[in-house]
Amino acid sequence: MKLTYPHMGEAYIAVKAMFDDLGIESIIPPFSTENTLRLGAKESPESICLPFKIMLGNYVRSIEEGADTIVITGSCGPCRFGYYGPLQKLILKDMGYDVDMIILDPPREGISKFFNNIRKLSRGAGIRAYRIFQEAYRVCEKIDELNEIQYFVRPRTKDKAKLNGIMHNFRAKVLNAKGSKEISQLIDKTKDELLSLDIDMDLKPIKLGIIGEIYTIIDPFSNLNAEDRLGDLGAEVHRSMTVKDWAENNLIKPLRREKPYELEKRLSKPYLPVMIGGHTQQCIGHAVKYARSGYDGLIQIYPLSCMPEIVSRSILPQVEKDYGIPILYLIVDEQTGEAGYQTRLEAFYDYVDNRRRRS
Repeated sequence: MKLTYPHMGEAYIAVKAMFDDLGIESIIPPFSTENTLRLGAKESPESICLPFKIMLGNYVRSIEEGADTIVITGSCGPCRFGYYGPLQKLILKDMGYDVDMIILDPPREGISKFFNNIRKLSRGAGIRAYRIFQEAYRVCEKIDELNEIQYFVRPRTKDKAKLNGIMHNFRAKVLNAKGSKEISQLIDKTKDELLSLDIDMDLKPIKLGIIGEIYTIIDPFSNLNAEDRLGDLGAEVHRSMTVKDWAENNLIKPLRREKPYELEKRLSKPYLPVMIGGHTQQCIGHAVKYARSGYDGLIQIYPLSCMPEIVSRSILPQVEKDYGIPILYLIVDEQTGEAGYQTRLEAFYDYVDNRRRRS
């Protein structure tokens, strides 16, 4: 069995660490490019979400390199992500690729089904598999720490080319690192390299919170590297959802019989008291949280035709009005142009920066 899984931000790092520790060979798809998107879009329904098309392209690239089994998380509720796995399997079959697909539905959809799939992947590792899962979760935490340092350093250093080089080397080396221990050591080394740069600790950049649909928030290719672009302009950004955040609320807390996203749901209740699918309540809740925490602006990023985030988009102007915080709305798909995207980010940065100076 040669496993593969789609790119979703830095999720591949933690998943690779887990499978390495289990002794399972996994094939990481090449980093997403325009060719990846074009390949996936060609075989996908025209109006389907951007993540679906990118992920389908990831699968084809991995299958061509020898993968025979795909691992993907599942979902429920009024969001099309729950249909991704079955529909992509049918499309791949029509393309001539007969591969196995293991869909890991969240524990809340059935504990026994979840653990049956885990046992299938862990090859009967038993208690050792649980320990390995904990180590993979710790890798998720370290990735979050690395990103937080990068978000802090980028607007405060003039050595942005050197910073980009450090992160590029990390992404190249992590592909060859084996297991959670070696990957964790590489992350720690990269953190030290970032902190060794010349940093202006007296600088107080504007702070921007990134909210919206989880895939387009955490996947640099789909959001056209929005975090790096904003950091290079001089903003300190914070990503509202991360791989670690997803794992904690969809895997860890349900297994502990704890309720996920409690704070976000409480903060969003005046605007959206019920769950309507996707991460709509989390998007609204994070917007309120950022506004109360003194952030200077927010950026909502979501794919064209994303049903839950269209609802968020209709509610956020009221949050903007209630808390006096400006919000930029960015919709992405395969037609998104880089030049216009950059112009909108620059204009929003200038507006928020001037607004803070006047106040």
